[in-house]
Amino acid sequence: MADQMTRQRMLEFARRTGLSPRAREPRRYLWTDAFAVCNYLGLYGHSGEQQFMDLALELVDQVHHTLGRHRTDDPRSGWISGLGEAEGERHPTAGGLRIGKDEPERGPTEPYDEIGEWERDGQYFHYLTKWMHALHRVARVTGRPQYHRWAVELAATAVERFIQRTASGKPERMYWKMSIDLGRPLVASMGQHDPLDGYITCNQLQRCLPEGGAAGTLPDLDDEIALLAGICRGQNWATGDALGIGGLLWDAWRLAQMMLECGLDRPDLLADLLAAAVAGVQSFVHSDALRLPAAYRLPFREFGLSIGLRAAQRMLESPELFRIDARLHGPVTVLMGYWPLVEEIEAFWLDPVNQQVGTWREHLDINEVMLATSLAPDGFLSV
Repeated sequence: MADQMTRQRMLEFARRTGLSPRAREPRRYLWTDAFAVCNYLGLYGHSGEQQFMDLALELVDQVHHTLGRHRTDDPRSGWISGLGEAEGERHPTAGGLRIGKDEPERGPTEPYDEIGEWERDGQYFHYLTKWMHALHRVARVTGRPQYHRWAVELAATAVERFIQRTASGKPERMYWKMSIDLGRPLVASMGQHDPLDGYITCNQLQRCLPEGGAAGTLPDLDDEIALLAGICRGQNWATGDALGIGGLLWDAWRLAQMMLECGLDRPDLLADLLAAAVAGVQSFVHSDALRLPAAYRLPFREFGLSIGLRAAQRMLESPELFRIDARLHGPVTVLMGYWPLVEEIEAFWLDPVNQQVGTWREHLDINEVMLATSLAPDGFLSV
C-alpha cells in the first residue's frame, strides 16, 4: 500500500514539474529533487519497473542542466562553474548547483533582508550534500561510476567554498548560504548541522564505493573529511526542530551503515547523534507542535521527523550494530517509543481536508515528495 501511494505521488510529481513528459522549462528545486531521485531508485528496486530508473536518470540530467547553469533571467549564461560547454557536460557539478528559488540572488550591493532572503536563489551546503547522496545512490544502484565522480567533485567544491577561515587561514566555521558562483557569502551564519552533514556524506563517498570502484582518477576526500571533523568537534547537535531531528537520525543511520558495511569506526559520534536526537524528540513532543491546526504547520518539516524515526527503526532491526557498542541500544529503544509520531504525522497529512491548507498547497512538491519518502524510505535511507 505504501509503495502504491509513493508510486502515485512520484508519477504525478514527474508530470507536474516537467520531468515526464519533459517540459521546455522544467521546475527544478535541488532539495526536493534529491529526495525524488532516491524515491525513484527505491521504486525501481521494489518493482523492477524500468520507468522509475529512467525517471531517476532523467531527473539527474535535468537538475544538472537547469541548476548547474545560470538562470534564464541572469545576464550570465552557461555553466555556473565557468567551464565551457563540453567541459561543463563532463563536470556538471564542478561549480556546485543552484537552490532553484523563484527570485534571483541578492546582488553585491543590495541590502540584506532576512525574510526576503528565503525566496532568493544561491547555494545551500545542506542541499548540496543531499544531491551528493542522491548521485552516490544512483552510482550504487546502476553501477555507473560517473555519478559517483560527480558526487565527489561536488563535495570537493562545496567544502572548499563554504568553509569560513580566520585571517590566518584556519578553518573556523561554514557559511550557510553562498552566491550562485560561490564567490561570496549571502548568509554568513552557520547551519547547525552543515559540518555534520558534510562529514557524514564525504565519508560515505570515500568509503562506500559503487561496485567496480570509482571512475578514473578521483581526488580523495581525506582533507575535506579532516576539515569538517575539526569544525564538528565540540558542537552541540541537539535541536527541537522536527526536520533537524530527522536530519540527525538520517545521518545516524548512514553512519551506522558505514560502521557495519564500509569500515568506519565512529561509535562515539553515533552515540552523540542518538543522544541529541532523543533530547530533540522529547523537546518537540513537549512543544505540542502536532496539536496545532494544519494551517500553522509545515508538512515537509514534520516528514523529516517521520523519516528519521523510520531510520531509527532500521537501527533497532540491526542487532549487529549493538554488538559493536552496546550503549547504542538504549537511545534507539527510547526513540522507538516515539514511533506513534510516524503514524500520526502521515495520517494527518494524508487527510484530504488537511491538504487544502496553504502550508500544503504552497509547498506542494516538497510536501508530496517527502511524504512519499516517509511512506517508502528505503531509496533515501540506504547508503
